[in-house]
Amino acid sequence: MPYFPEQTLAVRLRESSPSPPTMMSPPPDRIRIKNRRKRYLDLHPEYFSSSLELADPLLYDRLVRRFQTTSEREAEGRAKGYSGVLEADLMRSEAKLEALANPDKNATFTYKRGPNGEIMAEQEDEIPPNKEEGMKRWRWEMEMRFIRGGDEDFDYEKIDNNEDFDDHAEEERQKQEDYFSQQEPEWVFEDGEEDKEKQPQGETGIQDF
Repeated sequence: MPYFPEQTLAVRLRESSPSPPTMMSPPPDRIRIKNRRKRYLDLHPEYFSSSLELADPLLYDRLVRRFQTTSEREAEGRAKGYSGVLEADLMRSEAKLEALANPDKNATFTYKRGPNGEIMAEQEDEIPPNKEEGMKRWRWEMEMRFIRGGDEDFDYEKIDNNEDFDDHAEEERQKQEDYFSQQEPEWVFEDGEEDKEKQPQGETGIQDF
């Protein structure tokens, strides 16, 4: 049975604490906008359809297309239609030529020509270990692109100015965390003494449990 001296204690928050969570300011606009865009993607997974290949044909080729079976490519081709397949093939070829002519050191993947003009294989660490990992990396890249506003064909206004995409439960949780992280606990003893420096002690010289 633990022993506590006569000065038992409780913890209370300092009276000088900031306003309660419900009075805290909302997140900055730029954070709110990013949260709304992320929320949109969570509610609309169909955004990551095969048509998104045109956003970055080279990345799609390296991360997704390389793992597709013949039947999967045929099914994707039927979904795109003849003109869609032709457009994707054309854009992929043009993107490779552009990558060879003007290498981008910040690109996820790079293309280089060998001594005989052939396109060199990518480095070993650039190759996804399996289909699942390739798709995961593809979705992450496309998600980051969407959140930072990189999809020029998408109407961001319908999300950025729409409160329906606010995750109020998450915002409230974050407010609670921010509020309590700012508090400084101080010990309040039965004799009314308050001391942030004084440590509660038990029979052994430290607080017993």
